[in-house]
Amino acid sequence: LLQSGQHSGLAGLKTLLLNVSRAVTREVLITFSPTAGPSRLNTTEKGKAGKIRLPREIFRSLSSQTVSVVVTVLNIQQLVMFKEVNQTAEVLDNTVVGITVGESSISGLQDPVQLTFAHRQLPHGVTPQCVFWDPGKGQAGGWHSSGCVTQPGNKRTVCSCDHLTFFTLLLNPALDGSTVKALMAVATAGCGVAMAFSIFTIAFCIFIRCRFRFEETVRINLGLHVNLVGSLFLLNLAFLLNSGLSGRTHPRTCRVLGGLTHYSLLCCFTWTALEGCQLYLLFVKVLGIYIHHYLAKLCLIGWGFPVLVVGVAGIIGSYGEYSIRNTDHQVIAHLCWITSEHLLVHYITNCGYFGLIFLFNMTLFGVVTQKSCSLQGTGAVQGYRKPWKVALVAAGLFCLLGATWALAFLTYGISSAPVLYLFTILNSLQGIFIFIWLVILYYPKTKETTGSLSYIIRHDKTTTASQ
Repeated sequence: LLQSGQHSGLAGLKTLLLNVSRAVTREVLITFSPTAGPSRLNTTEKGKAGKIRLPREIFRSLSSQTVSVVVTVLNIQQLVMFKEVNQTAEVLDNTVVGITVGESSISGLQDPVQLTFAHRQLPHGVTPQCVFWDPGKGQAGGWHSSGCVTQPGNKRTVCSCDHLTFFTLLLNPALDGSTVKALMAVATAGCGVAMAFSIFTIAFCIFIRCRFRFEETVRINLGLHVNLVGSLFLLNLAFLLNSGLSGRTHPRTCRVLGGLTHYSLLCCFTWTALEGCQLYLLFVKVLGIYIHHYLAKLCLIGWGFPVLVVGVAGIIGSYGEYSIRNTDHQVIAHLCWITSEHLLVHYITNCGYFGLIFLFNMTLFGVVTQKSCSLQGTGAVQGYRKPWKVALVAAGLFCLLGATWALAFLTYGISSAPVLYLFTILNSLQGIFIFIWLVILYYPKTKETTGSLSYIIRHDKTTTASQ
C-alpha cells in the first residue's frame, strides 16, 4: 500500500519503505521528486530528482539487525498540515520530505543527513533556507532551522541536518509587494523632508562661514559638509524622480534617470570618503599640511570621479528599467537603475566601492574616538566633558562617515525586513541628522572655541610638536 503511493486522506503522499541491514550497509542513497516520489538511487540516473544520503552512523546506534527506513514525500498544496501562521516564504514545489529510521527518535548526528533539493534558477533576491517542522513552535507548530546547514547552489541546494524529521526548502523573498509599497512610501516621505533639511544645512553653513571668523581649517570643514549635503540633496531628488517616473517613461529617459541616480549615489559615497580623508589629515597628520586650492581639488574629485564611472557604465549600456520580482516572477516594482544583465556593475561600483570606503572610515572613526577620549582624559577639551555632547559628536561623525549605508549589507532574506525599514529611514533622514549635528557643534562660536574640532586639532598639533 505504501509503495504504491496511495494513502487515504492524504493527497500527494508517496512513501518508500526499505528494510536495511545495519551490519552491511555503509550509507543509504535515495532519490525523490514531487512527481515520482522516493526510490532507491540508481547510480546511472541523471535528472532533476532530489537525493537523500543517510550515513552509517544512524544504523550503528540501533540494536536490531534490520531496520525500516521510511521516506515520505508530501505535496502540501491542498493540506492544512505544515502551514505556519503568517508564513511569507514559499515551500519549494510544495514538497515536504519526511525521514524515519526504526522506531526511535534520532538526533545529534556527527555525520549529518544530506538532502539535495533540485530546483530551477532562483530569482534574484531569493534566499533558500533548509528547515524542519517543529510541532512545539508557537501554538500550531512552525518551521525551524536549528541543526540544519544550508549550502545553496546554482540549481540545487544541499541541506545537512543532524536529526531526522520532516524537511523542506523555504524560498525567502527579500521583498514582497506590501513591503515594497511600505518602503517606497517611507522613503518618499523621508527624502522629501531630507531635501528640505539639506537646503537648511547648506544655508546654515554658508551663513556661519560668512558671519563668524573661523580659522581656515574649520572653513574647509564647512565646505566639505556643504558638498556632502549637496550630494545627498541630489540623491534624494534623483530617487523622488525615479519613484515618480519609473515604469512609464521612455527607455532613453529611463537610462538617463538611472545614470543620474547612480551618479548621485557615487557622489555621496565619494564625499563620504573625502570626509574621512579630511579627518585623517586633521587627527593623524597633525603637524599641518598646506595644499594649494585644497577645497577646489576635493570638488574635482568628489564630483568628477563619479562622472568617469557613470560614463563607462553608460557606454556598455548598464542603465535602464530594473524590475523587482517575487518568487513567482511577478513584477512588484519598477526602477530606473542598473539593469539585471549588468548587476556586476552594481556589485563593483556600489557594493565594492562603498565596502572599501566603509572599512577606511570606520578605522578612522576608531582613531578619532581614541584621540578624543585621550584628550578629554587630560582635561584639554573642556567642552566635551558632558556625556550627551560626547555621544552627539560620536553619532554625528558616525553619520557623516556614511556608516548607515552599511546596513545594506544586512538586507538579505525575509528575516532582514526590519533592517530594510531601518536602512530606509536612517538614510532618508541622514540630511536631518547632519543639520542638527552642525547646528549644535558650530553655533554659536563667537566667544568660545573649546567645543569645536579646531581646538582639538590645535591642541593635538601643539602636543605633537612639543614631543
